[in-house]
Amino acid sequence: MNKKLRHKDHFHFIGIGGIGMSAIAMALIKKGYSVSGSDLIQNKETKSLKTLGAIIFDSQIKKNIDFVISKFQDHTINCVISSAIKDENEELCFCKKNNFSIKHRSEILAMIMNSYTSLSIAGSHGKTSTSTFLSTLLELCTHDSSSITGGIIPIYDSNAHIENTKYLVTEIDESDGTIENYNSDIGIINNIDFDHCDHYSNIDEVLSSFKKFASNSQKLLINYDCKFTKNNFTSENQWSIKESNKIAYSLIPNIINRDKTIGKYYEHGKFIDIINIPVPGLHNLSNITAAIAACRMVGVSFKEIKKNTESLKLPKKRFEFRGELNQRIIYDDYAHHPNEIKATIDLARLFIKDTNSSDRGERGRLIAIFQPHRFTRVKQFIHEFVKELSKADVIYVTNIFGAGEKNIDNIDSQLIANLIYKNNKNVKYLKDNYEINEKFFKLTKKNDFIVNMGAGDCHNLWSILKNKNTLNN
Repeated sequence: MNKKLRHKDHFHFIGIGGIGMSAIAMALIKKGYSVSGSDLIQNKETKSLKTLGAIIFDSQIKKNIDFVISKFQDHTINCVISSAIKDENEELCFCKKNNFSIKHRSEILAMIMNSYTSLSIAGSHGKTSTSTFLSTLLELCTHDSSSITGGIIPIYDSNAHIENTKYLVTEIDESDGTIENYNSDIGIINNIDFDHCDHYSNIDEVLSSFKKFASNSQKLLINYDCKFTKNNFTSENQWSIKESNKIAYSLIPNIINRDKTIGKYYEHGKFIDIINIPVPGLHNLSNITAAIAACRMVGVSFKEIKKNTESLKLPKKRFEFRGELNQRIIYDDYAHHPNEIKATIDLARLFIKDTNSSDRGERGRLIAIFQPHRFTRVKQFIHEFVKELSKADVIYVTNIFGAGEKNIDNIDSQLIANLIYKNNKNVKYLKDNYEINEKFFKLTKKNDFIVNMGAGDCHNLWSILKNKNTLNN
């Protein structure tokens, strides 16, 4: 693999609209490279890329490549793919037939990282949030940081911010094993869980990939509170939100409510100061502690960190408040693994508790709307999904978003709803999100707290409801 990028290279992304692919494409444009790409769905990211000068196609056919060849005759054409692109893709087949350079997106990201001091966030959960918190702190504290992430960072309003800086924050995907491709100055492992059953057969295989990532990192920062990181990795740089003794970086919660978490910060067992964290939830506190620890590892002063923690915000689709409609509160969340659903429902319960304690009227119900993601994940974790979803007051389960997988086991969401029914009678299978949009006010009541969860195409609920309500008024 080429370790360097050359300005005579042109990059054509198949599936350029994806949140990860678009971030890398934006980074290349910012670095002066020509970029084109195709995607069947046009979104905010493809529009942003067009504005930056990228050529965007709304089909994936051979003619696209013909056009790219004619326009960039003096360039080496590189075809960039993710693991989601199938072998039978027409553009990919043509590129292979004509011996074009085919590169996985991880190769391009790894090459970009080579020109920075890279801080790479890996882990089964919380990567995007941790990347957002770290990017924000480094930007505000040092003004010398770039980032490439899998989510929209509020301070940039983008998933990519590329400048001529010292530091680069990157989010590292483990789903397809390409986590092994990266060499990081500081590798950060949030946590490890069994997931991505389409690629890994068991937790040992997951651990093997993370161990290779760790061995390729000059320094390693790990979560002491996760049993898999604590028991399988050795590093003098650890963080915790549970204990401070003999831990390099600890932030122990003292006050927790819907608006903030106040914690006592320790380094190497020594109490330093109180920190006010404006982002609720214990899982977010852990992610923020990781970001603080990484900042300290590169020499950022604690004084600067404390001052700027007040500016921290969650990325979009991470317990994102969308609005209130006819006295119904709606949040979006990316949760698609049982442990993520647990964290989201726990946080929602905290919000409901604080709302009710403020005497705002009739007690609201917690309504969980869940779009399962991938047939393999549902098959593997169906009982865990049932356990966590059953904790909501009312549950609506929609069709599984396959993400390109074939449903070889004939698994459907009706099965999830049937199993939940044994624990909680207030559950209903809804064929698709359209049914939720059409029947929303029949399915919900005033004062309901609604969390819309999933990693698929379910996050247009609020915009549809808002537009309909505006038209009706």
